[in-house]
Amino acid sequence: MWPLVAASVVGLAIVLERFVALRRSRVNPPGLLRVVLERLRAGETPVALAAELSDHSPLGRVLAAGLRNYAMSRAVMKEAIEDEGRAVAHELERYLTTLGTIAVISPLLGLLGTIVGMIEIFASQGATANPQQLAHGISVALYTTGYGLIIAIPATVFWRHFRAYVEDLVVEMEQAAVRLIEQAHGERREG
Repeated sequence: MWPLVAASVVGLAIVLERFVALRRSRVNPPGLLRVVLERLRAGETPVALAAELSDHSPLGRVLAAGLRNYAMSRAVMKEAIEDEGRAVAHELERYLTTLGTIAVISPLLGLLGTIVGMIEIFASQGATANPQQLAHGISVALYTTGYGLIIAIPATVFWRHFRAYVEDLVVEMEQAAVRLIEQAHGERREG
């Protein structure tokens, strides 16, 4: 039962931390790209703007990678953005593997607890088994399976939710990065 308690505490901590860390306003602040493009048009140097953006947000880090290579070719700028984007995506997925593992192992831990409980019940009964004690022992042993499922079901839901949410955030970052590249190389005019 203690491993299940530990799994539930760790799972809850991850869910709460991810809700805070993955707020859209923190990861992809609205209007950041528009502000960057306006400041570039106003004559601010890309390198100075990159220095400011690199600590701003995950999207800021991706845009800063492009701005540091603003005068380079499209391929170099795109490669720098992709490299930083992979690092940012990895950070956004932090702890999700652990949450997925908790979702998978919780029912197994519960089942293990049930099996151990059943072994103890049958071993303690001997040749003269009391049916009422046996039934009570079996019902108590099944609690761990129930607790395992109670932990696994929400953990699975949150794990899938956060994976999809991170994918959405990464797509938004990619779209912003493409707009910055197109703007830098004169392929798109912002209106």
